[in-house]
Amino acid sequence: MKIAIATDEPYDIVMPITELICQHGHTSELLTTTTTPWPIASSLVNTAIQQQQCEQGLLLCWTGTGVCMAANKGPNIRAALCTDAETAAGAKRWNNANVLCLSVRLTTITIAEEILQTWFTNCYQANTANDACLHHLGLLEQTG
Repeated sequence: MKIAIATDEPYDIVMPITELICQHGHTSELLTTTTTPWPIASSLVNTAIQQQQCEQGLLLCWTGTGVCMAANKGPNIRAALCTDAETAAGAKRWNNANVLCLSVRLTTITIAEEILQTWFTNCYQANTANDACLHHLGLLEQTG
């Protein structure tokens, strides 16, 4: 799987995270290498996913909140701010998340490894309740 990565600042943790993605058997494309406003960083990842250049995305900013809010403005983007592995598991299983958002302030390389391990080993668990929630989410995208 190819992962689009963008950040609002060139943080030290970015390259180790791209290496972790590789260790999990995936490739990544770093879309930002300089200071980039967080809404623009998010839109770069959204575009890469929507144009099928990448299957999923990873966004980082100081809190993770800004990139997550901006990413979720894009159609068919389900961005999740995850600070631990269990949150990442739920985001994948129940919400079919396709963009992982991380807080640079809170995420150590050890925590990133735990989150990525969980992100890559969990997938959406389709069922009536989850499907209905995602359908409703799609309607919200259309109507606001």
